[in-house]
Amino acid sequence: MIEKLKSLSKNFKTSQKFYLLYGSNTGQIEETIDNVFKPKLSKNVFTYDESEIILNTNEFEENILNRSFFDNEKLIIINRASDKILEIIKNLIEKDVSEIVIVIKANVLEKKSKLRVFFEKNEKTICVAFYEDNHQSLMTVAHNFISKNEMKISQQVINHVIEISRKNRISLINELEKIKIFYDKKPLINLSDILKLTTANENYNVTELTDQCLIKNKKKIISIMNENIPSTEDNILILKSFLFKLKRLKKLKQEIQKQKNHDQVISSFKPPIFWKDKDIIKQQLRTLSLDEINSYIKKVNKIELMIKKNSTLSNVIISNFILETTDYPNNLI
Repeated sequence: MIEKLKSLSKNFKTSQKFYLLYGSNTGQIEETIDNVFKPKLSKNVFTYDESEIILNTNEFEENILNRSFFDNEKLIIINRASDKILEIIKNLIEKDVSEIVIVIKANVLEKKSKLRVFFEKNEKTICVAFYEDNHQSLMTVAHNFISKNEMKISQQVINHVIEISRKNRISLINELEKIKIFYDKKPLINLSDILKLTTANENYNVTELTDQCLIKNKKKIISIMNENIPSTEDNILILKSFLFKLKRLKKLKQEIQKQKNHDQVISSFKPPIFWKDKDIIKQQLRTLSLDEINSYIKKVNKIELMIKKNSTLSNVIISNFILETTDYPNNLI
């Protein structure tokens, strides 16, 4: 059956077991899972990729149908679905799966898609389409984020961030997260602050530099440093970028210790991680231990205080810090 998002949000019941959420608005799909499904099923969430289910269909179905698998109701999320998953879903519908809810996530599906047609016409299934955001919907997302985090941001900033997000709510949230970290204690964030931030990132490869530092790619690090002469403001942004990435790595490491599944933890991380950033984050996770990450965080906080007290020496302090941590990861403190 076809259902609108508003109706799903208001009337969601775990008695309905099979959902297809598809479309280009992946950010809104993630929000819907977080806000509609997980509050009622948050303790027992299992995430699969369609490809791993197809490779291990029997094992997947056995897990689903095995009664010992159920302590309470479970939420099964299937990522990157296509028509290939349809026969497996049909088989599960015929079985007794009263204690699970299955959410299938897919990108844009054509009208002739067998998966989409089946979910639209079958009375036991729910099909919800998610379309691209517009300026108004992104404005709502931005205002909700700002209100939740008690941030004071001018309307000019909101308009600017929406514009550079290119109608992508995941990108918008990531930009707002950066602003929150970089200007955490500022009483009011205005457009000039954000232009400094974005200009500094364009002229000085802050993100690339910190990413390469966290995988200890010394050759690339030296190349970036030789090509740029950072200002004191750039150096503060470098440290803020380090802190943002390190705190994210720490959360990822801690979650991986619990779940033992790198891909699943990265895919379900909040705020969502862009696909283009996933490979470098995996490298960073392989390169750094949790102890090293904690040491980095302590060192970054110390370095920031040093720069604020000795701004004229900021380039020397940052350069020494970067080269030291690249060469001597176990002697950071």
